[in-house]
Amino acid sequence: MDKSIRNYLILLFLAVIWGSSFILMKRGLEVFSYTQVSTLRLFIAFLSLFPFIVRALKRVEKKHWGAIIITAFLGNGIPAFLFTKAQTHLESSFVGILNSLTPLFTLILGIYFFKSKPSKTNIIGIVIGLSGALILTFSDIGGAISINHYALFVILATIFYAISVNVIRKYLSDLDAISISALAFLFLGPASGIYVFSTDFGSLLFTDGGKEAFIYIVILAVIGTSFAVVIFNKLVKDSSAIFASSVTYLIPIVALLWGVFDGENITIYHLAGVTVILSGVYLVN
Repeated sequence: MDKSIRNYLILLFLAVIWGSSFILMKRGLEVFSYTQVSTLRLFIAFLSLFPFIVRALKRVEKKHWGAIIITAFLGNGIPAFLFTKAQTHLESSFVGILNSLTPLFTLILGIYFFKSKPSKTNIIGIVIGLSGALILTFSDIGGAISINHYALFVILATIFYAISVNVIRKYLSDLDAISISALAFLFLGPASGIYVFSTDFGSLLFTDGGKEAFIYIVILAVIGTSFAVVIFNKLVKDSSAIFASSVTYLIPIVALLWGVFDGENITIYHLAGVTVILSGVYLVN
């Protein structure tokens, strides 16, 4: 199979997985707190990658550690909490839409810190995309203008994602994707496990809906986190930071479909925001 076709298929596959992750988070939050969902997600992802840690430690070099730490916390750890916190007050489809800002910030950061050279079209795309984010950040356009602070959590998470993508592309291109992911979660998993088992997780697990919510989190952690992160890291290495981050071009579509299926309130306001953002992402790519 042609490499470019394979990369596009991987992009589509990741979009389906990550677009579905928001509804899985929503199900987990029906029983557990946002910190429990976040730490469970990180801990279970760590356990699923644990068999690869010994091999990864043999392959990693001293020069890699700084970039791996950045990837661990900015690409996985902190965004897990920001997204889950945002979903305590926002619809999962809305969060999925805002996630599509990642390619815009990837290019912006690439310009200023990683010596990327954008075209005029790229710059126009950035302006348009950020305008779409502003539309969605203002929670009441018709009346008194107020800022939706929970939308800012998602925007901050996409900035962290963008930093991580650029770091992987620039500083970890000679390290395989599984090793990058396994070592990143090595920094996150143990502490997450200690925290979650110090809470009332055990008692909540055996309440009504507890086991079902836990299963959703396991799927989120294994498929939507560790497995997807490995594939994404490989895609970054095999293509470019901008191309890989453009997976978020498709995520809003999947998230919106799940939102409609789940009875979420999808308004013209949401559709206008996603249209403007995706137009900007299209120009960036």
